[in-house]
Amino acid sequence: MSSDETGQAPEARGRREAVREKAQQVKARQTRNRVLRRSAIVFLVIAVVAAIAYAVTSVVVPAMSKPMLDPAGLTDDGVVVDETMVQQTEAPDESAEAEEKPAPEETPSEAPIQIHVYVDYLSQAAGQFQRVNAAQLTEWVDQGAVEVVYHPVAMLTSKSNGTKYSQRAAGAAACVFDHAPEAFTAFNHELLTNQPQPDSDGYTDAELADRAIATGADDTKAVRACIENEDYFAWARAATERALNEPLPGTDGIELTGVPMVLVNGEPYVGALDKPEEFAAFLLTVDSQAYLKTAKPEDDSEGE
Repeated sequence: MSSDETGQAPEARGRREAVREKAQQVKARQTRNRVLRRSAIVFLVIAVVAAIAYAVTSVVVPAMSKPMLDPAGLTDDGVVVDETMVQQTEAPDESAEAEEKPAPEETPSEAPIQIHVYVDYLSQAAGQFQRVNAAQLTEWVDQGAVEVVYHPVAMLTSKSNGTKYSQRAAGAAACVFDHAPEAFTAFNHELLTNQPQPDSDGYTDAELADRAIATGADDTKAVRACIENEDYFAWARAATERALNEPLPGTDGIELTGVPMVLVNGEPYVGALDKPEEFAAFLLTVDSQAYLKTAKPEDDSEGE
């Protein structure tokens, strides 16, 4: 029996060695697979990091390094509307009571009354004020009785499904004034009276350019390029921040709190936006008060 066991010993050792060799092969294969998996993960991470770095370099960095362009000819970030500009647009008189409004030329002040209008082109209230007051504002400017300054701002940028329509529209208005000032009044009126709905995408840059050209911009190529390239997009944001954080020009420390904000000789109008006769009466009151503050009493002394 001992001879049988001794005879089987080499065979048993052979099987054990075969099993051991097989186990070593499996272990080596598993080790190799782990190395390959780790290498693949490392490669994937490197690829993702490289892609992010490329995106930042090709998109974010150029945007940050691109200098902010400022439209030329603005007054305190506003567009002064003069007689030449209003003659380009005959604003329709949409108020039946407009004929009863007081005439600003009858006020005692000799200097034009200063009217500053801060507008967001997505603001329905700003659109309402423009619709009912455009005719009398145009008439007063044409008479030289008032000086109107429109300030495009972007207060409702978040109300357009992420397209930042308010900011793009304000930038587009600056493009029109810079490259085709003859069309600004008409374009401003168009954007305020034919507005997209809040919480919609608003007009695309191409559609804004189309509207600018349709309202009479002569240099169509420059206007379209400026609007579609969003040359004054960053300026619109900066101008809005200035209006929100700094006292408005010509006021006693007033800052922008909402749109529209209408200032007459530095005094905010708080009346009804849809009653042009009420706005006209406010204008006359403010101008009369300014006159009384500066008027000199007549000399009552009798001559010899």
